[in-house]
Amino acid sequence: MSESTTWLRRDVRRARKEGPAAIERRQRERLAGMVSHARAASPYYRELYRGLPERVEDPALLPVTGKKALMGRFDDWVTDRGITLEKVRAFADDPDLIGQRFLGKYLVATTSGTSGRRGLFILDDRYMDVGSALISRALASWLGPVGILRAAVRGGRFAQLVATGGHYAGFAGYSRVVREDRRRGKLIRAFSVHTPMPELVAGLNAYRPAVVIGYSSTIMLLTAEQEAGRLHIDPLLIQPAGETMTTHDTDRIAAAFRTTVRTAYAATECTYLSHSCAEGWYHVNSDWAVLEPVDADHRPTPPGEFSHTVLVSNLANRVQPFLRYDLGDSVLLRPDPCPCGSPLPAIRVQGRAGDILTFPAGHGNHGGHGKHVSLAPLAFGTLFDRTPGVELFQVEQTAPSTLRVRMLPAPDADPERVWRTALQELTRLLAANGLGHITVQRAQEPPCQSPGGKYRTVIPLP
Repeated sequence: MSESTTWLRRDVRRARKEGPAAIERRQRERLAGMVSHARAASPYYRELYRGLPERVEDPALLPVTGKKALMGRFDDWVTDRGITLEKVRAFADDPDLIGQRFLGKYLVATTSGTSGRRGLFILDDRYMDVGSALISRALASWLGPVGILRAAVRGGRFAQLVATGGHYAGFAGYSRVVREDRRRGKLIRAFSVHTPMPELVAGLNAYRPAVVIGYSSTIMLLTAEQEAGRLHIDPLLIQPAGETMTTHDTDRIAAAFRTTVRTAYAATECTYLSHSCAEGWYHVNSDWAVLEPVDADHRPTPPGEFSHTVLVSNLANRVQPFLRYDLGDSVLLRPDPCPCGSPLPAIRVQGRAGDILTFPAGHGNHGGHGKHVSLAPLAFGTLFDRTPGVELFQVEQTAPSTLRVRMLPAPDADPERVWRTALQELTRLLAANGLGHITVQRAQEPPCQSPGGKYRTVIPLP
């Protein structure tokens, strides 16, 4: 463990012990430092923040930013003048470079996000170290001293359910750990969410993890396998992430595995944003992040009410600053202290629910385990994300055995070539899961927006 990581873990513990005032003081100081750095090193922020006070500790003074605006000014947005969009794209398009250091310094992560638009993210060491310190603190609080000891006795094995085949945050981070930290790498094994369910179940049964971390929709599919008796693991902790879960979902997981279930609400823009408690609330790590529930005009939403959207400021990543970034989710800030005793702000999240597609099994289906086969939305999202030339996509199940695909090709892409590549990948995904009988239709219309302005990338049959 580096000196920096050791200091960060101690500071996180100290902040929570000292209480809300100490946490708020750290937040103000770190926000001021990040704004000052962004103005000095990013032409985009220097222009955007012209006319603001020299020192900014109040996030409400800052203009709102978003994915479209930042990606449109990528070269001016980043603070390292050696980084360009062209270089990052070339790096992200090479699967052999997953987890390696871009320019010898940074981790590259890509995602299509809830908007369906591809994002390119640069993560510096400071960001990675802060994230490691915060997840370590969360794991310690979730497991407790006895749980940590039990996990150690069982080998401390972590199963991480990740999207593979691209520079996705979970897989890129895992690949880097395995490459650079031999001790930690021995304790973690990645399992691809694209693996057909029978193979995934067999792999987990053989590995017998003490902790399972991964996408919520995939964990729900594994819960059904555990209930059916095909999966038989007994982890001490399961942490679904990436998609919103209901209390019914977490109760079902806890009952199926007879274990503790804790969740996380985060994004690649701020992977350590929050972690849940025993009371079911997400606690925002506000010493290293600012979260602002706001209305449609970006005015503060009163505690106890769901917001129109939420603005997030990442106070750790200095190479690609996210400040008052519109994440597009609806959240509710708890108006009183959480009964769990945490000094951190508590929220509920209404947005970002993952939709699982369920299909009738084909004749002789080896992966259906009965009458139906289910696929997590992540399988489709990452498929199109790694297809060159896709600007925006949407997959809608219009009938039990029919998928309608809407795509918006990039301006410089050949629409026919993009469609052929996407269809080939989609056909391969379906066939691998025993769904070769599913009809795939190419839509002439572009992806459709919801009334709230979002694009649902995966739309199941009503």
